[in-house]
Amino acid sequence: MNFKQLVLYGIFGVLTTIINIVSYWALTRLFGLTVVTSTVLAWLAAVFFAYYTNRKYVFQSKNSSFFAVIFEAAYFFACRIATGLLDVVIMYVFADVLGLYDVAVKVVSNVIVVILNYVASKLFIFKGKKEA
Repeated sequence: MNFKQLVLYGIFGVLTTIINIVSYWALTRLFGLTVVTSTVLAWLAAVFFAYYTNRKYVFQSKNSSFFAVIFEAAYFFACRIATGLLDVVIMYVFADVLGLYDVAVKVVSNVIVVILNYVASKLFIFKGKKEA
């Protein structure tokens, strides 16, 4: 395990989580959007930030050909869609259905999502195959 990589992932994971939570809060509180809609839009903002920082700073992808970058990005976004859907389900079940405090649920959900995203990025997306 690369300690520097883990620390950088943690830093950018925290920043991604902050973007997700602040966006969610703003969308629900300032714009009056629903929990699910706000969750999806906040996720989109966070995942674009995460791709850029993971590719450039955390895993330092050297892929430069058009198809390699497209494949890497597609795989990244596909994995994030899976964890994004998990986030939506968690928010719906625990905030909408069970009536728990939505921002607290959002924080817990994001911790789960960040862990799953690291595993996917480390093992599948940025797994060390680099091209010049």
